[in-house]
Amino acid sequence: MARRKLKEEHLNHEAWAIPYGDLITLLLAFFVVMYAISSVNAGKYRVVSESLASAFGGTPQAAIPIAQGGPTGATAAQAQTSGSAEPNYVGQPRSVIAPPPVPAQLAATLAARSAQLGGVARRIEQTLAQLVMQDQVVVRHNGDWVEVEIRTDILFDSGSAMLSQVAEGVIAQLAEVLRSAPNPVRVEGHTDNVPIRSAAFPSNWELSAARAASVVRLLAAGGVDPGRLAVLGLGEFRPIASNATAAGRNANRRVLLMILGTDVVAEYGPAATPDQDPPERQSVDAAEG
Repeated sequence: MARRKLKEEHLNHEAWAIPYGDLITLLLAFFVVMYAISSVNAGKYRVVSESLASAFGGTPQAAIPIAQGGPTGATAAQAQTSGSAEPNYVGQPRSVIAPPPVPAQLAATLAARSAQLGGVARRIEQTLAQLVMQDQVVVRHNGDWVEVEIRTDILFDSGSAMLSQVAEGVIAQLAEVLRSAPNPVRVEGHTDNVPIRSAAFPSNWELSAARAASVVRLLAAGGVDPGRLAVLGLGEFRPIASNATAAGRNANRRVLLMILGTDVVAEYGPAATPDQDPPERQSVDAAEG
């Protein structure tokens, strides 16, 4: 019986495409890598090279930080030799780069602002000297603002936001000082932690805001520009003493006038000295007189 002839295996004549595709892929990856390293970040390159050298037992060289966008290489050397005013960041850690100096004009403006606020603080202390001596009014000058703290003992009855007759005189005196100053004024109301639940004031939030609003309303009536006034009710949540004692609760019941700094040089010019009214207010007073 004759043997069946074995069928010849089919030869794949396209087998060359597989290594050819691998070769194209490798070439593509190669050109992508070449493109990626065509622009080298010198700082990152040094970090990578030192990390590799350290990993393989080499001695790392001292890294020279280079700020991006700063002078490098020959440009840095030219900048050093030419005496250019541009900062040279080569070889300097970023932590030791000194901030730019404050411009003379800005320094003069800040000094004028502080001096103007100091003048306002002195005028308030002179106007309310008797209450200051009795610790009923405290004036603090903190550089960028003046803080006038008034005890509520002389302003309001317990649980009330209606100003007393004594309080009206005190606020009127403050208005005489503040109406001639350009500063914004923020009035803050503070209470102790004793809860209040009345028809007018469901909580200390409403009571503190109403007390601050009463002071602002009287300041505006005394000639202070309402556009410079703001009301803030802080309730019982900014105490300055412990509410566990009667003295502490009394200290926490207070009204603060925060007289904020402003650029008096830009608004009124160099003629606005700390102890004088701004030129605009002087001209208005002269016209009224």
